[in-house]
Amino acid sequence: MSAGQRGRSLGLSYWLVKSEPDAFSWDQQVANGVEPWTGVRNHQAAANLRAMRRGDRAFFYHSVTGKAIVGIVEVAREAYPDPTDAEGKWVCVDMKALRPVTRPVTLAAMKSDPALEGLALLRQSRLSVAPVSEAHWRHICGLGGVRG
Repeated sequence: MSAGQRGRSLGLSYWLVKSEPDAFSWDQQVANGVEPWTGVRNHQAAANLRAMRRGDRAFFYHSVTGKAIVGIVEVAREAYPDPTDAEGKWVCVDMKALRPVTRPVTLAAMKSDPALEGLALLRQSRLSVAPVSEAHWRHICGLGGVRG
């Protein structure tokens, strides 16, 4: 069972999705409301997209610039063919903006927090779509000032 699937006790799985804010930022996600999460070209990350179910939650992480969790999104549509892939090999999901975190949770803060040992973001730093265990989800929500 993947870390993302361990949250299924509540019917949800938890994830982290990365975007370079210069290419697609949290503010753009909020402005668009629901947006296809396209352009994933890594087999493991694509398998994670395929495992996502409607209603699953994900941290929206600004990579490269900022390096912090800045918001929470929800899977609004499960995996379907990525329209940016001319060969038809890759998938995307639709993500709906839910809320910003009150305090961005930086990569440095996560690396220095023993409670986040084993977090996929820290073990596989280049993976753009990664599972998050329920325990890690709750802890990071606390760090970000998110309740409920």
